[in-house]
Formats: sequence, C-alpha cells, structure tokens
Amino acid sequence: MEEKKFDFNSFIGMLLLGGIFLWYFNTNKSDVEAEKSNTTQTEQTTTVNPVTNTADTKDLVVNDSLQKIALKNQLGAFAHSAINGKDGETVIENDVIQLTISNKGGQITKALVKNFKTYDSLPLHIINDKNANFNINFGTTDNRTLNTQDLLFEPKETKNGENTVLSMKLKVSDSQFLEYRYEIKPNDYRIGFAVRSQGLSNVINSSQDINLDWNLKSLRKEKSMRTENMYTYYYYKEDGDVEYLQMKDDEVGNDVEWVAYKQHFFSSALLTDTPFNDAKLKSVDYLGEDQDSVYTKTFSLKAPLALKNGELNYNMEWYYGPTDYNLLSTYEGTDLNEISDLGWGIFGFLNRTIFYPVFNVLKGFLGNYGLIIILMTIVVRIILSPVLYKSYLSSAKMKVIRPEMEEINKKYPGSENAMKRQQETMAVQRKAGVSMMSGCIPALLQMPVFFALFKFFPTNIDFRQKAFLWANDLSSYDIVAKLPFKIPFYGDHISLFPILASIAIFFYMKMNQSQQSAMQAPPQEGMPDMSKMMKYMIYFSPIMMLFFFNNYASGLSLYYFVSNLLTIAIMFVIKNYVIDEKKIHAQIEENKKKPVKKSKFRERLDAAMKQAQEQQEAQRRASQKKK
Repeated sequence: MEEKKFDFNSFIGMLLLGGIFLWYFNTNKSDVEAEKSNTTQTEQTTTVNPVTNTADTKDLVVNDSLQKIALKNQLGAFAHSAINGKDGETVIENDVIQLTISNKGGQITKALVKNFKTYDSLPLHIINDKNANFNINFGTTDNRTLNTQDLLFEPKETKNGENTVLSMKLKVSDSQFLEYRYEIKPNDYRIGFAVRSQGLSNVINSSQDINLDWNLKSLRKEKSMRTENMYTYYYYKEDGDVEYLQMKDDEVGNDVEWVAYKQHFFSSALLTDTPFNDAKLKSVDYLGEDQDSVYTKTFSLKAPLALKNGELNYNMEWYYGPTDYNLLSTYEGTDLNEISDLGWGIFGFLNRTIFYPVFNVLKGFLGNYGLIIILMTIVVRIILSPVLYKSYLSSAKMKVIRPEMEEINKKYPGSENAMKRQQETMAVQRKAGVSMMSGCIPALLQMPVFFALFKFFPTNIDFRQKAFLWANDLSSYDIVAKLPFKIPFYGDHISLFPILASIAIFFYMKMNQSQQSAMQAPPQEGMPDMSKMMKYMIYFSPIMMLFFFNNYASGLSLYYFVSNLLTIAIMFVIKNYVIDEKKIHAQIEENKKKPVKKSKFRERLDAAMKQAQEQQEAQRRASQKKK
C-alpha cells in the first residue's frame, strides 16, 4: 500500500482561495451597510419635512397678520368686511328679470331681461361684461376716502312674503354697517333698492361730500345700429318735468326724481324718493364712425347724497326692462312712460289718445302685427277721407274758375298791375266761394298724422322681432338682397317695403298732379311756375323715400305703402263717382249772383291792398315824370 504524503502546494492553494472568499464577503458587507446608511439618511430627511412645513405655516400666519394690519391701515373701520368677507355673487330673479349681484361693491353686475333676445338671438342683457358701475364715494373721520366698488359686502338673502330680499352689508361691526337692500317682486321689472347706514355717524365724515356714481355703456341689441343709436337718449325728471339730455357737456339737475338711460327698446332707470340736487348728468355718443361697435352711448350720473342725523337713508327703485309705453303707463305718478318718445306736442297727443288705443284694441284680437298695421292704416285713411274730399272739392272749384283767372292775367299784364291782378283774382275766388287756403288746410291737417306715426312705429316694442311676409322684424329694415358694397345714404342691402312705398308714392303724386295744378293760380310775371316744380317733385319724392327708409323700420314703410294705395283708391272714387264738376260750376254761378258780405278782416285787407296799389301807381307816375 502506497503511503500518503502531505501536499504543501494544495495547502497553499486552499489558503489563497479562503482569503479570496473573506475579501469578497467583507467588501459586499460594506456596500450593504453603506446602502442601509443611505436609506436611513433618506428616511431621516423625509421625516424632517413636516418640521419645514410647520415653519411655512408660521410664515403664512405672520403674513396673514401683516395683511390684516395693512387692510386696517388702508380701510380703517371698514377693514372688517375686507378681512371677513368673501368674493362671490348672488342671483335673484323672477319671471321677467334675473339680477346677478356681486359681493364686491354690492352692485348689479348682470341684468338679464327674460323673454327677449338680441337681434342675433342671444340672451338680452342690459348689464353684462362690466358695462355698468355703481359706487358711493365717501370720507371717514380718520381721513380716508373710500369707494364701495372696491369693498366686500356680506350678502344675506331672505323672503318678504312673495318678494325676495337681498341685504348686502358693508360692515364695521355687526351693529355698524352700510347696507344696500334689494327687493324683487314677482313678475315685475322694478326692483326695490335702499341705501342706508346704521351706527356710522362717528365713522362717515359729514364735512366731506358723499357722491353716488352710476355709469353705463349701452350694449347694442338691435339689427340697425344707426336706428338704435337714434332712439337712445338720457331722460330725467326735474322739478316735475321730464327732460332729455342733448349731446353736450355736463348738465346739472336739481330736484331730480329719476334718471333713465333709454336704449331704444330697453331702458335702465334709477328712481328716488329723496330727489337729487346738484346732480351731474352726462351722455356721450359712443358710436362715432364705428358702425360695428358693441356700444351705442355712455351715460353717467353723479349725485351728492345727504346725511340725516349722521346717517344715510335713501329709498330708491331700479327699473331694468322694456321701453314699453303700455307697461310704463301703469307706473302711476312716475311719468316714466314719457321715455317712450311718442313725439312732442300734437304728435304725442295723437299717439297717446288715438293710435295707441286703436293699436291696443286691434292687438286684443289679432296676433299678426303686419295685419294690425294694415288695419290701422285703413282706420286712419277712413278718418282722413273727409279731409281728402275737401281737398279734392277745392281743386275742382279752382279748376272751374281757372279760365276766369287766366283772363284776369291777360287783362292786367306787367309787374305794374300785380296788385290789381291780385285784387281781381281774390274777388273772383270770393264770389265763387273758393279759397286757396281751403286746399292747403286739408294737406296741413294730414302732416301731424304723418309725423305722429313716424314716431309710433319705430318706438313701439310690440313690433320688435315680429315677422310679416319677407320682413323678419317690423321694427327694423327688411332685407331681400345683400349688396357686396355700400351705397352712401342707402346702405349695403335692398329693402323691398321702401321700394313698394316709393312706387306707390310715385303713382299717387302722378295722379295728384292734375289736382295740384288746378289748385294753383295761373303763373304770373316774375313768379316761378309751380307746375314745373311739381313735375320735379313727382320723381324726387319717391327717390328720397327710397333712400331714407331703406334703413328704417319696415313697419313704417309698410304703413306708407298701404296708405298711399288706399289714398289712390279713395281719390279715384271721389274723382269719378263723388264730385260732379257740372254741379260745382252751376253752384259757383249761383254764388256769383249772391251779394258777398265782407268780414272786417277782409275789409281791412282790401283797404290795405287798395292803398298799396295807389302808392305803387303814384311811384310809377313819379318815375315817368323824371324821365
């Protein structure tokens, strides 16, 4: 058996291998410990963060305290609302109007008139997008000047029966505050509004002016910007009379009971039980040359408020709604219906006493407003038919005596016989029972009707957005074709109703030409021939009508179209079936046989004409002697 010997080389190899294992193990252990150490440090860093957040919170508390100190330095006693108040809005509404009232300033920031749309079918806002501002500026006893529009009010909504009440308080404390109180009734455009203070007699500086400022830029609502701007006015009631503001510098009003910013078919008004004195009223045309502007005019009111026993106490009322004459007439004692602009003097009288009552009756049983216009036109023409008959009768009489008047012109030619000619002409007319005025008066009587209806149709909100035939809005122009260019004074569209009205006017004037020629005395020397002027008017009037009414209310053009058609028909009947020229001639011959009794006025007129004739004859003889 072979004896085993110790292998030294193997022993050395085992030692080296063991050393390598020990080195590897110790190296990995250090890496693991280092990794654990890093993990621990990360965890420690994470746990430190709450300490850092706590420090930030302390900083915020410090900053909040500093902010409160700054607000107190800036606002004084009224810092209470700024510190405790929150920015936000409150909506109050009824069936006809919705108001959004902001905590900041306690003012109305949106006034939505329900049941109406703009010309482009959008919700109709009187106030929106910061186009209005209400502010009270006052001084405090610690020498600060504050504006309510910059301060936060605290809202509180309650009920008063069926009415919704919103109290907006600008607080010094719970027992000291300035309050705006809104009260909205069911189905009413009027909003009760009160401005009052409590416990502020030692806070508000009574020696400094307290001013109420109300500004508004009227938003465009109608298709015709020019027409809307034309009927946008500043109205106010001063000393019991309703006035409107011209486009000029500030107007100062005293004893002002209300102001109204009329925006054609919709208006904003502020009424007060305690009239404003030294109130500054201003209106500026915003439109200018920009026909696409979203605004028409700007309005402003600046009225001093008076303290009573150191406190404010004003009972007011807002109105945001349609400029509806029938509706505004129900607000008795306010005279707000005068902002409907029915015309002054006799024109307004006709609209109030005749045309609106007739319109209201027709509206009661007819829903088509185009048919209402046609029926109103028939009623007006029937009422005026006796006037038209008188006019035609006068023209017929003048036609009968015209040969005699021409003989007088031949008998007394020349300018030296002008007075004699005039006397003889008047004598013939007097014997025949004819007067030049008898033909003019009927035409003059129709003028008030023309101008009254010129106000009635464009301002009556009942015609707004009411369609008839091809016109989709009787309160604005109709469009049958859009032009690719703009014609000066005409526009960029073609309206059909003005064209029809112009054609009717042309045929009416053509038919009326013979009547007017008969009414005129034969042309005398040195005097213009009126018949030639009438020929020009036949063509000029329809063209003028076409250009003027192309941008006007289609309801008005419809009225004139139907009115002229009816007038032509009535004239045809009178001329061919009512008036008999032979009977008229016989009657004139009978009148000539009767003695004519002169009035005192006629006697004085004849004496004056005779004296003038004698003076003229004396001057002629004197001039001949000098020659």
